[in-house]
Amino acid sequence: MEHQKNFDKEPKEKEFSERLVTLNRTCKTVKGGRRMSFSALTVVGDGKGRVGYGLGKANDVSEAIKKSIDKAKRNLIVVPMKNGTIPHDIIGNYKSSEVLLKPACSGTGIIAGGTVRAIMEAAGATDVQSKSLGSNSAVNVVRATFNAISKLMDAKKVAANRGKTLDELWG
Repeated sequence: MEHQKNFDKEPKEKEFSERLVTLNRTCKTVKGGRRMSFSALTVVGDGKGRVGYGLGKANDVSEAIKKSIDKAKRNLIVVPMKNGTIPHDIIGNYKSSEVLLKPACSGTGIIAGGTVRAIMEAAGATDVQSKSLGSNSAVNVVRATFNAISKLMDAKKVAANRGKTLDELWG
């Protein structure tokens, strides 16, 4: 009787929102025919500034998605935001992909392509403008966006680096 499961527990609410960015099918020709395999790119975020991405590969779609979500939860970074937007303009690079992120005034919304939009919505940003330059490969655009996010600095960090207080910095 001690191995009985407790069924009256309420299902706990998900901490992270998960977004599937791309799902690729690849084929390998073997002696018996074609063998399919799948790769999934997902973005997870808590809507409060933490966001991560993961790439999972498997012979089954659901297994590839599950793997990518697990990897994304392990690679979380914090996006410095103020009033639903980023603090300053930034360009992120990865190989031949470039992503330009710009802050926007409230009410603008997220003006971005599907890949960058998924990341910003998962992070909880409400007003951001972006432009994807160069290669449009989803994986490279995601990595370029995360490169840009990792280079963002918030006011407290800048003040600390300059050895000043926030009041001195803002004037």
